[in-house]
Amino acid sequence: MQIYTDRILNTKKSFIREILKVTQDPEIISFAGGLPNPISFPKEELRESMNRVITEHGDEAFQYATTEGHLGLRKWIAKKYEDRYGYQVTADDILITTGSQQALDLVGKVLVNEGDAIGVEVPGYLGAIQAFSMFQPKFVGIELTEQGLNPEELKRVLEENKVKFVYTVPNFQNPTGLTYTAENRKQAAEIMKQYDAFLIEDDPYGELRFSGEDAPYIASYGLENSILFGTISKTITPGMRLGWICTKNKELMSHLVTAKQASDLHSNYFAQCVIYDYLTHYDLQSHIEVIKNLYRKQSTAMIQAIQQYFPKDVAYTKPEGGMFMWATLPEGMYSDELFNRAMEKKVTFVPGNPFYTEEQSVRTMRLNYTNADEETIFEGIRRLASVL
Repeated sequence: MQIYTDRILNTKKSFIREILKVTQDPEIISFAGGLPNPISFPKEELRESMNRVITEHGDEAFQYATTEGHLGLRKWIAKKYEDRYGYQVTADDILITTGSQQALDLVGKVLVNEGDAIGVEVPGYLGAIQAFSMFQPKFVGIELTEQGLNPEELKRVLEENKVKFVYTVPNFQNPTGLTYTAENRKQAAEIMKQYDAFLIEDDPYGELRFSGEDAPYIASYGLENSILFGTISKTITPGMRLGWICTKNKELMSHLVTAKQASDLHSNYFAQCVIYDYLTHYDLQSHIEVIKNLYRKQSTAMIQAIQQYFPKDVAYTKPEGGMFMWATLPEGMYSDELFNRAMEKKVTFVPGNPFYTEEQSVRTMRLNYTNADEETIFEGIRRLASVL
């Protein structure tokens, strides 16, 4: 008798979570994690918000709450979409989740039966690949270009498969750092309108743009089957594990609420109260500007270090925001083979393999620049270059 389910046996452990166990050694320089820089956490302001919530709303904050989440917080998020992006939604279109990772899980529970086709970027976010793998789907890859999703491939995938949804990270994509152009987003919307599939736009990094101009959400081009994910993890703190799902599709939202009730009743309500207090008492945008300036310097440092130390035939992306860049090694050199040699030099990165749904040796690797100072970045890239 098989004790464990096929879905858990067929779902791989998170490569990055396993790496983080190894990189606790202070001598190791890690470009592997997707960790925000801890100096950006608004610790004193959050302490004040916690004290204020306990003093003024203690009984409510420590009690059970509605599944949908804190009404004031949901209204704030809806207004943010309208003010910043011109995308009109209401609090009823927002469901608070335990981080974006739960958003992935809930969408999988509601939409994916075993064998259903789902479209993913190639390369794609490994956290999403892991979450969706639990539901045993058929992954269908769509090439990611410097402009965004390849329109011809998107149309072919939708034409040839009964795709339930297409999952995307249009802003400073994880793992590549690439951003979809406005024209590409419009093309994607026009193609998606011809089919029944949902389009998911996961946007953890959108507010962390340190160069260039914002582009509209794909959803804003009149796309009805649209799902947006958001989070406070990259702008305030990941430790409180607060994110959200935004969709105007009332039927879908109803099923998502049911799935969340079955999963955890509601997300941490005390954390929701604290974050809402923080958002209504402090200037979030000023705080984000500090993060953006920090990440601009760190990104610039990594590009300069790569230019100084890496072989000239290593290609790399130049992100306009977010937390990652993507390097492509020369022919015949594979990042998974490079990883162990790099560890001997006490420097880590994420090989490209986990970002693809089919196992293969690839020449790509992800580099995170947000969790090290500029001097450490130069030393880490120098060590990595010595292995190259």
